[in-house]
Amino acid sequence: MKFVHRLAYYLFGLLLGGMFLFFFFQKKKTEFCYMPNCRVLKDLRSKPLEISKDVDAKMKEKVITLEDIKACLNNGDVDFSKSNKPSDSGKLYVIEGLSTKNEEITVEMINQSEKVILKSIQKQ
Repeated sequence: MKFVHRLAYYLFGLLLGGMFLFFFFQKKKTEFCYMPNCRVLKDLRSKPLEISKDVDAKMKEKVITLEDIKACLNNGDVDFSKSNKPSDSGKLYVIEGLSTKNEEITVEMINQSEKVILKSIQKQ
């Protein structure tokens, strides 16, 4: 068999395999989360959220909503120079992101083993 025919068979099989994997992983809704920023945000999203009194007051004034916090946890960036420091009973993480109205916000969260405490939120 000529090289051109072997190359054609190889590329055809590679194409079929790639399409199979694409559709298989699309239905499973898998998320490839290997970078440190993605792993921290995924861990914070997976735990129950407890809101501090300061943040609760801001939420009652309609300055910040829970949707803003969720948007920041989905698309935000963790500032590792200010984060990963021991706090009360967990680690403090500072997340910079955008609210639902595309305003810059900074969220401070304490990551504990079984829950996440929302410490403060600041609009910039």
